[in-house]
Parts: sequence; C-alpha cells; structure tokens
Amino acid sequence: MKHTTQLPDRRSVRVHDGAVTADPPPVRGTKRRRPTSTQWAAWGFLAPVTLYLALFYAYPLYRNIDLSLRNYTVRSFVEGNAPFTGLKNHHTVFADPTFAPALLHTAVFTAVCLIFQYASGLALAVFFNQHFRLSATLRALFLVPWLLPLIVSASTWSWMLNSDSGVVNAALHVIGVGPVNWLTSPTWSLASVIIANVWIGIPFNLVVLYSGLQSIPVGLYEAAALDGAGAWRRFWSITFPLLRPVSAITLLLGLVYTLKVFDIIWIMTKGGPADSSTTFATWSYQLGFGNLLPAFGPGAAVGNLLVVAALVFGLVYLRVQRKQALS
Repeated sequence: MKHTTQLPDRRSVRVHDGAVTADPPPVRGTKRRRPTSTQWAAWGFLAPVTLYLALFYAYPLYRNIDLSLRNYTVRSFVEGNAPFTGLKNHHTVFADPTFAPALLHTAVFTAVCLIFQYASGLALAVFFNQHFRLSATLRALFLVPWLLPLIVSASTWSWMLNSDSGVVNAALHVIGVGPVNWLTSPTWSLASVIIANVWIGIPFNLVVLYSGLQSIPVGLYEAAALDGAGAWRRFWSITFPLLRPVSAITLLLGLVYTLKVFDIIWIMTKGGPADSSTTFATWSYQLGFGNLLPAFGPGAAVGNLLVVAALVFGLVYLRVQRKQALS
C-alpha cells in the first residue's frame, strides 16, 4: 500500500509497506561566497605589486610597441596623432646598413661577457668557499665594482684606457709594448667596453654562485675525498652538477642585463668609432634621441628586438627547468 503526503517544506513523502521515504530537497542556486578577511588581505598585498608592474613594465612595453607601429615625429609625439604604419619601421631597421654590425656586436658583446663573468665568478666563488682568514673581507672588496654607480665605473675605465694618459698604456710602456688606442680604434673599441662590463659583472656572479656553493652538503666532498677523488674530480662530479640550477638563473639574469647595457658603452665610446662598438641598445638610443630629427619609430623597433631576444631566452630557460623537474 502506498500513500503520499506533503511535508511543511513541500517535500513529498511516500509510505510503502510501513516505510517512510522523502524526496531529496530541491536544488537551489548556490550563494556566492563573500571574500574572507584573509582573501582581502591577500589582494591588498598583491595590489601594490600589480600596480607597479602595470605602470613600470606593462605600460612602457605597450608604448614601445605603439611607437614602433606608427610614424611618430616630435609634433605627433606630443599631440598623439601619429599615423599607423604597421611593420614599416621594422622593415626600415632591417634594411639599415647598421643592422648587421649592431647585431654582430650585440651577440659578441653578450656572449663574451657572459662567458668571462661566469667563469671568473665561479672560480672566485670556489676560491672563497675555502673559508680562509680574511676571506670575508676580500669577498666584500670584490663587491665594490658592483656597488659603484655605472657612470663612475665607466668614467674610471675611460680614464684608465685613455690613449695618452691612461694607466693601462703606461703599464704597457713599462714592459715594452707601444700605446694602444683602446677607445678610438675600431679594432679595440668593442674589446674595451667588454673588459669594463666583465669587471662590473663579476661580483654579481660571485655572490650568486657563492650562495649556491653554501647549499652543497660538505659530507659529499668528504665522502669523495675518502674515495680518492682529487680537487678537479670533486669539482666536476659534485660542485658543477649541483650548481646547475643556480648557474642557469645566473646566466639568464646576466644575459638579460648584458643585452640592455647602454651606460658603459655610451660613456666610453658612444658606439664608435665608425659604429665599431654599436649594439642594439646604443643604436636604439641614437635613433630615438641622438639626432636633431629623432626617429622614434625605428628606435622603438630596435628596442622590440631586445625585448623579443630576452623573452626567447627566458622561455628557453623555463622549458629547460620544466624538463629537469620532470626528469
């Protein structure tokens, strides 16, 4: 025998052979949960970072892309009515005779600086990891080039490499070598700015790699020494492999920094003589601000090339890190 009654909350109840069963409650729309105090606090801490990134990264990047896609003059730059030209500015840059030398100089400058900065920083980090007397003091002194303003460092190297009164040519004269036109010769100008930039970048590599060495357990070296491994064997089998994650981020940051180096080159050589030390960074500045009739569009297009290069290497780094995490 089956009976159906209605409960006060309008749910049907069925009675079948003495057993009472009720239909499930109707599905109602779920209410949206209001943000909790913890969530509001999280958004509050996130807001300054988001605002900073939007104002100082996203907006300048957008403006640079907009500059590269329009025919801006001084007047239109102020009034904001520049006509849209598409990729014309990029075609102008690629067809410019300065493009090939600037690309070559940028590649050579970046590669040589990265190699020497990393190798020197790693050697000094391993050296200071021995914890001898005065190691902390000497390590602090090596940070001086990194702490100095770039204009001071570049001006100092300009004085040291001066053809007539520089201390470098004076030292070469003592050992019987003739003077070298470090800053005024197309043969030596790029080498001069590379030397200065390597000197400035070594402390950064030293600090980061030294921190990485501190995280390697000492017991690994002790066990390798008991097995008869020498210093070189311990370095190539323990130190270098375990430093790979730190080395990767060091090289990536060094790459991004070196790609955009402008101060040192501009102060020492201004990209000359005869564009012998011109890189994309200095060329972009010359196009946009170094002439009486600035070419804002082509200058921004050259800047976009630097952004794309840094982005490509950043994506390569993320892909490598992902593969290492999965392996």
